[in-house]
Amino acid sequence: MTLAGEMRAGTPGLPWLVFLHGFSGDCREWQDVGARLPDYPRLYLDLPGHGNAQDIAVSGFSDVHQWLKATLLSYNILNYWLVGYSLGGRIAMYHACQQPDGLAGLIVEGAHPGLSDAAERTARWQSDSRWALRFRDEPLETVFNAWYQQPVFASLTDSQRGELVTLRRQNSGPALGAMLMATSLAEQPDLRRALSARAYPFYYLYGDRDDKFAALAAELNAERHVIPNAGHNAHRENPVAVAASLAQILRLRIKDTP
Repeated sequence: MTLAGEMRAGTPGLPWLVFLHGFSGDCREWQDVGARLPDYPRLYLDLPGHGNAQDIAVSGFSDVHQWLKATLLSYNILNYWLVGYSLGGRIAMYHACQQPDGLAGLIVEGAHPGLSDAAERTARWQSDSRWALRFRDEPLETVFNAWYQQPVFASLTDSQRGELVTLRRQNSGPALGAMLMATSLAEQPDLRRALSARAYPFYYLYGDRDDKFAALAAELNAERHVIPNAGHNAHRENPVAVAASLAQILRLRIKDTP
């Protein structure tokens, strides 16, 4: 019961950096950023329904948490920071709120802590259900061309949208649709209270052109890092700045970092 992933060696004694990608991404998504942090051992995972884990089906956040927990144990990762973007950030926050052994810190980028309003949950479920049907029934290129027209991706250029569509159409549509429903924001608990009561350090990154998630970040008891010249997908749009933020966070938190 383990997720597929790619490992990179680092300096013995330093904590692992465990990277979780966003919806329709895979283990390659964070590697440009991670390569700029070569001292740290790194694990880039494929989430269920994605990459080499696309045959893994889950029923909800608790299921994904168990897969992640088992995967970390299988790699003997006993001291780690979780770094997650969007869907990966939501999974990272849920996992952290279960108070797992070995978690040293949490870093998320552009991730929603959860909906607190019942009407918003209903609307989100209806929206995700429509998207899931499209992922199941339509050519992925068609769906992703529409997906990246959503307001949250407004900062993307036409060229950037085209690159993402080309990259994402390699997925399995039915697997993506199933994962979208299993991890819908409508199904996610509101994690604000648990995150506020945490014992681990918590950092939130967002692009300076990502107004929606800037507002969400302000609601959280987390140290915020604004990534310049970036929208929602900040680590893709400005990997140098995101890596610099991670390096700064880790230097401050890890006393024995060379």
